[in-house]
Formats: sequence, structure tokens, C-alpha cells
Amino acid sequence: MQNATTPAFDISAKTHNPNAGLRGNYARMAADYTVPQQMDDYSAAEQSRWLRLVERQLALIPGRACSEFLGAVLGNPALDMRRGIPDFAQVNVALKAATRWQLVGVPGLLPDDVFFTHLANRRFPVTVWLREESEFDYIVEPDLFHDFFGHVPMLFTPIYADHLEAYGHGALKAKQLGGLDWLARLYWYTIEFGLIRQQGKLLAYGAGVLSSPKELLYALESDVPARLPFDTMRSMRTRFLIDDVQNTYFVLDSFEQLRTETAPDFAPYYESLRAEGA
Repeated sequence: MQNATTPAFDISAKTHNPNAGLRGNYARMAADYTVPQQMDDYSAAEQSRWLRLVERQLALIPGRACSEFLGAVLGNPALDMRRGIPDFAQVNVALKAATRWQLVGVPGLLPDDVFFTHLANRRFPVTVWLREESEFDYIVEPDLFHDFFGHVPMLFTPIYADHLEAYGHGALKAKQLGGLDWLARLYWYTIEFGLIRQQGKLLAYGAGVLSSPKELLYALESDVPARLPFDTMRSMRTRFLIDDVQNTYFVLDSFEQLRTETAPDFAPYYESLRAEGA
């Protein structure tokens, strides 16, 4: 799960701890908060845990993940996650050729402006550390499995990749206009917890759904949550849950709809939402 007030990333008072492991170790980061991924840093236990996480989720996504995600995960050799923890450098060769995006390693949560600057420049931050065994079923912050399994496959879809770059530019502007909380809700209900209808079937494309067994089954098969047609303003009015499954999901008709409906200048939206006290 992500930060409660933004789609990720508020670490305004992080302590650099050179004695820390990979998790939250900001001591070796560059000015843009990136860190090198060192494949030798991963233990045999972590490699085994990664494979168990992958196998569990791969068994659930057929018939539940959107066609773009499923095609990438099952049909792209660069995303063969059964081989072990992915090497970002190798994945980047295929990703750059497909959509001109690149993965960058990060030690944990990022400040808003850093995260959005990466997105605006077609760089997706991926956490370099993997959850502990005690966190196998639930983790309170994004880790390597959430970031890679949940987010990276969709970056191979051009229209989605273009939307994410535009979102980065829009978020940087929103921060200046005081609209970041509302735009965070849009991110939450699309990039993290979005659903889409394809060939008459309800499917998932959001990373928070696709990387969580509980959320995936709940979002698609439970009778409890509301599933609403996607609407930009309504999604920005709707508060989200940070530490539980969602009460509400928004359903796209297509990724073209997402790109088109989020293309206008959001400045008037923010003014309306501010007037409403949303």
C-alpha cells in the first residue's frame, strides 16, 4: 500500500542509515534518489520468496487481469519472473524498445516532486528490496514485488505508458496549484486500483489489485464494493482506504478513455473541488 495522502512517496524526514540493508537505506542514493540494483544483494531466501510470490499471483491472474497485462507477463521473455528477481538493466533493454520507459532502482518511498519528475521523464521507480517472510501476505509499503509485478508489465502498453508520463507532468503542476491530494485520488483509483471492462468481462489493470491475492479476488468477485463507471471528477472526489480493501473501484471502458478523459487542463477541476470542500 502507499502513503495515505499521496499515491506514494512522502519521506520528508528520512534518516540515512549506512548500516541498514536495502530497505530504506538512502545512504547510497544519487541526487535523484536512485540507487543501483546489485543482484548479488539478494539472498537465496529472498530469491525463493520472490518465486513463491510470483507463482501464487500467476495462478490467479488468468481470467482476472486485463489483456495487456496478461500478454506482457505471459508472452514477453523480458518479464519471465519465474527466472528469479528481475535484473532491471536487462528489462530496460526491452522496455526502452517498447515504450521508451526505463526502470530506476530506489530505496523506498520518494518525495512527491522526485517521484513525479521520474514519471514525467519516463522513468519508473522500482523499490530494490523485497518484503520479509512475515510480510508475505500483506505489506504496508511498496516493495520490489508490488512495484515490479504490479506496475512494470503495463509499462509495455504504449497508451498506458503515455498516460503515466502525462500524469507525471500533471502532478508537478498540481503540486504548484494545491491540487495534489485530488490528483492522488485519481492515481489511486486508476494506476493502483483500476478496473477495466474488456469483451464484456470485468478485469484488473491496477498494480495494487494485480499484486495482491486478497484485493484481486475481492475487487472482481465480491458483492460488497461499489464498481462505478470511470469519471475523472468523481474519482478525485472519492477518498480511499490505505490499509484495507477498497469500498469503491472505478471501471474503464478502454485505456483510450483514460487517456482522453484525463487530457484536459485540470486547473478548473481543482478550483471546483476546492469550492466544494472535496
